[in-house]
Amino acid sequence: MTETTHTEVTGINKPSIWQEFWSKEDWWAVWLGLGIVALAYVLYLTGSSISWIAVAPAKWSTLSQLSTQFSKNGIKYLALLAAFLGLFTIVISFIGQKPKAFIPSFIFIFVLSTVIYAIGSWDQANRYNLEPPLLALALGLFISNVIGLPRWLDAGFRVEFYIKLGIVLLGATLPFTLIIWAGPVAILQASIVSLVTFFVIFFTARKLGLDHRLAAVLGAGGAVCGVSASIAVAGAVRAKKEHPPIAISLVVFYAIILIFALPLVSRAIHLPTGVAGAWIGTSEFADAAGLAAAQSYGGLAGTHLGISGTAEQALASYTLIKVIGRDIWIGIWSLVLALISVTVWERTETNSKVQVGQIWWRFPKFVIGFLIASVVTTLIVHGNTLTDYNKLVKPSLILPITALRTWVFTFSFLSIGLTTRFRELAAAGIKPFAAFTFGVVVNVALGYFLSVIVFGHYWSSIVTH
Repeated sequence: MTETTHTEVTGINKPSIWQEFWSKEDWWAVWLGLGIVALAYVLYLTGSSISWIAVAPAKWSTLSQLSTQFSKNGIKYLALLAAFLGLFTIVISFIGQKPKAFIPSFIFIFVLSTVIYAIGSWDQANRYNLEPPLLALALGLFISNVIGLPRWLDAGFRVEFYIKLGIVLLGATLPFTLIIWAGPVAILQASIVSLVTFFVIFFTARKLGLDHRLAAVLGAGGAVCGVSASIAVAGAVRAKKEHPPIAISLVVFYAIILIFALPLVSRAIHLPTGVAGAWIGTSEFADAAGLAAAQSYGGLAGTHLGISGTAEQALASYTLIKVIGRDIWIGIWSLVLALISVTVWERTETNSKVQVGQIWWRFPKFVIGFLIASVVTTLIVHGNTLTDYNKLVKPSLILPITALRTWVFTFSFLSIGLTTRFRELAAAGIKPFAAFTFGVVVNVALGYFLSVIVFGHYWSSIVTH
């Protein structure tokens, strides 16, 4: 993320509208994401699928099983690497970077990501919370801060591009039909949490003297889907380059704590699985971390620990709140904060009128891709019931796209870790930590109140298919 410059504020020397379509990684994330969705849809209509290229490690329990998988699917992994490498190299060329430096770096990232994905597919991975994105972040941080890497490898650590492409693919797995299936309770609860958490963190940060932009990035990280929202909003408000890593680090720090804390407390007070899943979805900050927590708690159902409900109820309520209800706020916050940044903050800072056209330049274009992908998938699943969606559409269309999304998010989280230095984060001081922590406390308490007391009956009896 770059700092705000005079050129960015005034709009001088901006590329033409047509140049923007092929010279900015935002638009390339849209083109690639929608291209993948279109290809998946065409193959789906013909009775086929992109699952061949969207290869991913299956569940395994022994190293011999894992070895057999890679021996059997080796060609598919090479094809996937070639596809990613070819497409990403084209993007790198158009946005003015050097493919010669990118290619070996990306191969390094892909190999590490394959190892990470394989570990995440271990049948005991959920017990130890070894979700691929979080494992990628941890490994990246370890390598970056303990081992160290040559600077030339940085060419492949395209954090923002990977996360932007991942968000577009996320849209394809979230048809608007799911909002209808989720029901008014899920949407209402998720909206209350998103609004309250954002404003608590934002105004606390401002009270502590933090910059508007950092306060907005922190607020979005706590209110929606931590990493994705932080990067999207940082682009919308032209945050400084150090702001997203601060927010992302705090999101991951508390996401890991809540992985253990929320299921532990839920078990201690014997919450039904559906209620606990809703509380986790309301209070967790990262999709992968929340999914791990919901799965671990759902797995306790029927084990004579006083926990009622089914494992599916925990995952269903978590998905309705977090993956559907809260994640749709990425685009809303990006648009609103881009508007406020241009018309209020920068106008005050420069004491001059800022062009309203800046809202378009600031708005994260990949959010448009997210919405289009969601609309396309909505049209595809139109007329299907939730049961048909889960049995027919999801296996052949949604799951392969989800696999590719997991690959891209793993690239992103690994790159975040590989480019994050603890000493740089420490320079931000205690204020961002204090503001975000206050938001965490409010978020968890509000999540409990809504999930257990207000809507507890609804979540305890949620129906799964």
